Amino acid sequence: MGLITNYNLRSMTVRKGTAAMTAMGIAMVVAVFVMTMAIAQGFRGALVASGSNENAILLRKGATSETVSAVLRPQLPVIESMPQVARARDGHPLASPELVVIISLPRTSDGNPANVPVRGVGPLAFEIRNTLKIVEGRRLTPGTREINVGRQAVNRFRGLTLGSDVKFGAQTWKVAGIFTADDAAFESEIWGDVDLMMPAFQRNGYQSMTVKLADASMFDSFKGAIEADPRLYLQPQREQDYYAEQSRAMTTVIRVFGTFVTLILSIGAVFGAMNTMYAAVAYRTREIGTLRALGFSRLRIVAAFLVESVALALVGGLLGCVLALPVHGLSTGTTNFSSFSEVAFKFRITPTLLVVGLVFSALMGAVGGLLPALRAARIPVARALREI
Repeated sequence: MGLITNYNLRSMTVRKGTAAMTAMGIAMVVAVFVMTMAIAQGFRGALVASGSNENAILLRKGATSETVSAVLRPQLPVIESMPQVARARDGHPLASPELVVIISLPRTSDGNPANVPVRGVGPLAFEIRNTLKIVEGRRLTPGTREINVGRQAVNRFRGLTLGSDVKFGAQTWKVAGIFTADDAAFESEIWGDVDLMMPAFQRNGYQSMTVKLADASMFDSFKGAIEADPRLYLQPQREQDYYAEQSRAMTTVIRVFGTFVTLILSIGAVFGAMNTMYAAVAYRTREIGTLRALGFSRLRIVAAFLVESVALALVGGLLGCVLALPVHGLSTGTTNFSSFSEVAFKFRITPTLLVVGLVFSALMGAVGGLLPALRAARIPVARALREI
């Protein structure tokens, strides 16, 4: 370790200009990588946070999302009577038949129209989704044309402020309250009374039903009871699994695109590191010859220059992580391919993602430093010493 710490690592301070340029190039690549993956993390996190392991959602068999599903009115009492369904304090089953439709509203940023999800809910929906909290105004009154709007929707779309009137479904609705949901996708939605929204949108049935289980471990027996009843052509899923599946397509697209862009940029960063290390080898031919004459093996020389390259890359990687950190928590939005509605979410940079960024930078340093390190080890001792 004496060779590595006292010679190679200190030598980076001698070549401050080239070392700084190489580190900055790697920092830019790592920053792009971390920010792109933060988008995927944020989008998936927003949808997964919408689901609870204690809840089950029922859709028509074969339906891939709520917007293409159907749950018939006669099926509701059958589901509500099942022993696996939890009960409220007054004995009512904790079940919420729901309707999901898409409306168009202008964005706050540019005025262009965007697809906004509107969810018609039952009176117990807020008890089933216990992460929802009214932060302004009050909860909507059942039987009235009042709506509650998610915080992200208020910030992203025009006309959804507290007390405002919103026209959709051939009716006018008043914003009675604004809610948060721990950054879940529900914050991008508008909620109203399902029994008033169905005629407003000319629907005669529900699209999904969400129930709270008496215990999370009862899901398998609940699923078995649903599938065994010939009156119910429905497929139950854990709510958390359903929303995780909804995020899969868009998350995959973001990650593939981000990886592709990062790989293109990383090629340039690797060549930059390689050029820096080749220059270091050429500049230190005499030192390398002296080290070989003192008995250091070729393997030690290779290891020393590789460590120098990786250390330089890690400095760049650390800087890139720092550059990416300010985007953590910033809000943005994109279209959910499963529902074709816009979902607002926050960039999410996790400790694991930062570690992956550092590992990626170290890998770039190792690839960029390998060939120069091998060249340093192969320099003949006699030729190197003649340059003294």
